[in-house]
Amino acid sequence: MVRDIKRYGNPAGRESAFIQGPDYRFTVLTSSLIRMEYNEKGNFEDRATQIVMNRDFQVPEFDVIKENGILTITTEFLQVKYRGGKFAEEGLSIRTILNQETGENRLWRWGDEIKDLGGTARTLDEVDGAISLEHGMISKDGCTLIDDSASMVITEDGWVTPRGGDGLDVYFFGYGRRYQECIRDFYRLCGNTPLLPRWALGNWWSRYHKYTEEEYKRLMVRFQRERIPFSVAVIDMDWHLVDIPAKYGSGWTGYTWNKELFPDPPEFLAWLHEQGLKVTLNVHPADGVRAHEEAYPRMAEALGIDPDSEKTVEFDVTDRRFLEAYFDVLHHPMEGEGVDFWWVDWQQGKKTRIPGLDPLWMLNHYHYLDSTRKGGAGLTFSRYAGIGSHRYPVGFSGDTIISWESLRFQPYFTASASNVGYGWWSHDIGGHMMGARDDELAVRWVQLGVFSPINRLHSTSNPFSGKEPWNFNKRAEMIMKDFLRLRHELIPYLHTANRRASLEGCPLIRPLYWEEPEQKEAYEFPNEYYFGSELLVIPITERLDREADLAGAKAWIPEGLWFDYQNSRIYQGGKQMTLYRTLEQMPVLAKAGAIIPRSLDGKGSTENPDCMAVDIFPGTDGCFTIWEDDGRTDGDTVERWVSTRLVLEWGSSVRFAVSGAEGNRSAIPQRRSWKLNFRNV
Repeated sequence: MVRDIKRYGNPAGRESAFIQGPDYRFTVLTSSLIRMEYNEKGNFEDRATQIVMNRDFQVPEFDVIKENGILTITTEFLQVKYRGGKFAEEGLSIRTILNQETGENRLWRWGDEIKDLGGTARTLDEVDGAISLEHGMISKDGCTLIDDSASMVITEDGWVTPRGGDGLDVYFFGYGRRYQECIRDFYRLCGNTPLLPRWALGNWWSRYHKYTEEEYKRLMVRFQRERIPFSVAVIDMDWHLVDIPAKYGSGWTGYTWNKELFPDPPEFLAWLHEQGLKVTLNVHPADGVRAHEEAYPRMAEALGIDPDSEKTVEFDVTDRRFLEAYFDVLHHPMEGEGVDFWWVDWQQGKKTRIPGLDPLWMLNHYHYLDSTRKGGAGLTFSRYAGIGSHRYPVGFSGDTIISWESLRFQPYFTASASNVGYGWWSHDIGGHMMGARDDELAVRWVQLGVFSPINRLHSTSNPFSGKEPWNFNKRAEMIMKDFLRLRHELIPYLHTANRRASLEGCPLIRPLYWEEPEQKEAYEFPNEYYFGSELLVIPITERLDREADLAGAKAWIPEGLWFDYQNSRIYQGGKQMTLYRTLEQMPVLAKAGAIIPRSLDGKGSTENPDCMAVDIFPGTDGCFTIWEDDGRTDGDTVERWVSTRLVLEWGSSVRFAVSGAEGNRSAIPQRRSWKLNFRNV
């Protein structure tokens, strides 16, 4: 089991950033980010916590004055005033500059309510429509907080332990409306979003259904025959024994293959790999390991239990021995057989033997670290466990209801998650359960999924809710197929955004106000979002008008010239409008000068392609650097990455250049053909 967190940085702050007294310590991390600690005994924390991983920032310029009993700390953007004693409304205040040009500022006092723009939520389980979101990191008022006082600390050997004491440990983010800078520094503090494996950006097939090995193979072959590409095969819980003797309890938790359904698991997994698919298995670990499991004797011995006693090995993530055996005995052997990552389907609450320690956080943290033990990009698949969860992609948003209300909420839910750095949500595309069959709804949901962080088709075992495109009417079937193919074509664009998210702190999906913070309209269209650096997405979440055969989406188009990615319509921005589309279309707008690379390998593969298409939009100069990697090694090194720069020069004449690849040229084909599509020219 991997416990090393050095990848995230150095938790100790620099002494030159400290301003402290016997019972307080302020740390100036940036000119807009201040850590504030109070402890009566002067015990201040320099270890990593569940939330904060790195405090080793370049110290900015700041001034400190203490007179008349008031400590004043002044940076470029903040002024802190502290009168001493335990932090209180009359004793601690911070003035934040919201806009340097206008001088607009805001005074915050300890205890003031902060109204932020929302973050995300633990789950959408059984949600039919909207829910309230947890706090995010950006606010129109210009300041937000992270209260780290109650979180566990992480020891030098990578284990967790309570802090002890009742001190205060709060981070004040006073970035005004410099939202993107705020999130970048949030990532520096709490750890970067890891790079996803390239294959995670393709389509995922998932269904809660009691597949047999042969049935699953037939399905994958049919997908191939119909040129419907997938890169991930999700096997829900019926891979393991479910109908077990009553004395052992329910079959919800399991680690033993059902050999009646999958007689030769290693062969099955190898076959899926031969089809270009990565594999994840669903696990519900809460019931521990019972005596009917094949792994029980080894688990029992590892925990000092006599296997003949048939005593259950209880699930306990606070026990180091249990967690070591959990990985070494239960998971690693199956990974050796071909399981690529795990779908950790935890639904059993937030309590452990250690008060305040969420078992979901423990599972996410150690599953992700363990997934990196062989090098390369790691991956786990689980629900959100609070701030800092962006370090453990991918997020599973839970069992959603099949309804238009659920669909309408998901674009906003996905975009707002970037306000807390959580950029890789995977939803049940098409909805999981209940509702009624609705071909139009299914199409609109797939369209949204293709322009979401992860596109995972999913449904329950109900025979009428399967998401195979041929289950729907012919019109819907053809549209779904076209969009699923488009997702795989866009992988060069998506993987470049993936790298940018990890190394530059810029999520794939961003709300409008990230780019236009001073425009009131940017806050009024929460379902509209940027998708990478070149595209603007306006999902359609309303039914077609049957007479016109059109559905509309209200939008605000930012300033500039924009081009519809599908039908080449031209829009002059800076205004509100309603965009009408047939079922075959979804409003996706490319900015002037946009350059969008696509794979044309024709096989639906996620590998670096032999043939690349480039969609080029007019109106102004543009540039785009395609980043590709070898898929094996880890880190931002020349040994891993290769870049190809694409440049559009727009004027009285048009020039487009593809530069020579730089970096690890062995990661891409020796010969590559290019198809240049000049749109609207």
